[in-house]
Amino acid sequence: MRWYWIDRFIEFESGRRAKAVKAVSLAEEYLHDHFPGHPVMPHPLIIEGVAQTGGLLVAEYNAFSEKVVLAKISKAKFHGDAVPGDVLTYTADVEYIKKDGAMILGTVHRGEELFGYMELVFAHLQNGHENRMLFEPQTFLDMMRMLGAYDVGRAADGSPLAEPAGPTAGR
Repeated sequence: MRWYWIDRFIEFESGRRAKAVKAVSLAEEYLHDHFPGHPVMPHPLIIEGVAQTGGLLVAEYNAFSEKVVLAKISKAKFHGDAVPGDVLTYTADVEYIKKDGAMILGTVHRGEELFGYMELVFAHLQNGHENRMLFEPQTFLDMMRMLGAYDVGRAADGSPLAEPAGPTAGR
C-alpha cells in the first residue's frame, strides 16, 4: 500500500515552489488510533506531506532522473494539532538544488494561520546506487498526474509544465 499525504497540488513552479493541500478527514484509518477519543494527525505525517510536496518538486526538476530521498529534517516546529475538518496547505520553497541533493523550506498553513514550518534536506543517491532501482520513475510521474501537478504547474520559463518525454510519457 502507498500512502499519499497530500490530496492535490494547487501550485507547481518547476525548480522553485509547490503548494499542495491535505484535508484531514475522520475517514482516515490512522485517526481512529491516534488518539482514541481525540483524533489528531501526527506531526511526522504532516512532515511527510511537505516532504512529498518538496520531493516531487526536486525530482521533477531533474526530469525524475535522480533518486531523491528525504535525508534530513533540519528543523520542524508546529503550533497545535491538526484534527478532522482541518485543511492544511503545504508550501515547499526550493532553497537550493545541487548535484548531490536539495534543500526546501516548508510551511504548513491551516486556513490563513501558520501552523508549522520546517527545513528538509533531500539527497540524490549516488555511489553504488546507480544500478539499483529504489523507486520506479513511473511512480512519481503517476503521482504528479494524479495530484494535478500538470494541471496547475508552470515550467521555469513560465510556460505550462509538461510531462517528461520518454518511456513513461502518455500512460
